[in-house]
Amino acid sequence: MSTLQVALAIAGGVVLAGVVAHSAWTSRKSKPRQAEPAIERTEPREPGLHTEGESTVPSRFSDELQAQREAFGASDPMPGDGFDVGSVMPAPEKRQSLDALIDIIAPIEIESPASGDAALAAMPTTRRVGTKHFSIEGLNTESGEWEQPRPGQRYSAFQAGVQLANRMGALNEIEFSEFVMKTRAFADALDAEPEFPEMLEEVARARELDHFAGAHDAQLSFTLKALDLPWSPGYVQQNAARLGFVPGVLPGRMVIPAPVVGLPPILDLSFDSQAALADDPSLSAIRQLTLTLDVPQVDRQEEPFARMCFVATELARIMDGMVTDDHGQTLSQNAIQSIQQDLNALYDTLDARDLSAGSPQARRLFS
Repeated sequence: MSTLQVALAIAGGVVLAGVVAHSAWTSRKSKPRQAEPAIERTEPREPGLHTEGESTVPSRFSDELQAQREAFGASDPMPGDGFDVGSVMPAPEKRQSLDALIDIIAPIEIESPASGDAALAAMPTTRRVGTKHFSIEGLNTESGEWEQPRPGQRYSAFQAGVQLANRMGALNEIEFSEFVMKTRAFADALDAEPEFPEMLEEVARARELDHFAGAHDAQLSFTLKALDLPWSPGYVQQNAARLGFVPGVLPGRMVIPAPVVGLPPILDLSFDSQAALADDPSLSAIRQLTLTLDVPQVDRQEEPFARMCFVATELARIMDGMVTDDHGQTLSQNAIQSIQQDLNALYDTLDARDLSAGSPQARRLFS
């Protein structure tokens, strides 16, 4: 073999090696970031770190969250600081009775106490009137409290109610008529007599409440975008879990749960559901996440916006991403403080209307 041939062979080998190396580098660069393998700890744990079943958030995160809160002028301890999702949650909130603030209520008088079994048998098949929630409650003869009829109990009176408004709009005349028909059918089954308010007045009240709700509804969202490598679903879930998120009901959704079972989540984190449902999720590439706060649904004492800012900033830091608003604009500290001021004004307005964020009335109205 001549010197020229050897040189050409070597050059060809170098070029081939370069192509293979570039291909491997490109493949690696485009492969989504993967979750770290679980490490079984046998040695004493570092303070502030927890295993499964305990809080998954290092204690330093609580310090950073406190600093974030102090930037907004909040200094009191936050209920649930540290997002201790592993602790035992309080019992579910007791269901609230009908409320004249957001419901039309029709009293149903009966001559003698009726059994809960009879009331249940007379109940309509659906608990909706159009797009509004419909409910019938009984006055328990023993406890003296209004409640959903239960077997084995006796009731001295009943009342039917329909919600005035929700995010689908105000109660209209057709829905009011349906409310009357369902209530009369229930009353007739118990040989009782209902009393209804004047339709036009109640429809006008529904429209006013709907106008107020529409002007004071707020659902905030931040977008977290990958700067370099995309993320796999496992990578997102692992890092979100470290900040207190748990899997939601739907694929591609995680939530920071409320401190009471059954209440709406404090924050919602979502990504492409198709990526979560892929045959091999490790190959699914996620380039953006959406972090959402449904303002009227969450008690302001939970300081959800401070948590939202902290979670967004921390996820961006550890996952090499950037945080923008829902219009794609990078969030500045001035913008965040402006949003906080607007939120405080909104909270105060809802409080003044007896529809405080996170209250049973607000959760029903803004649903």
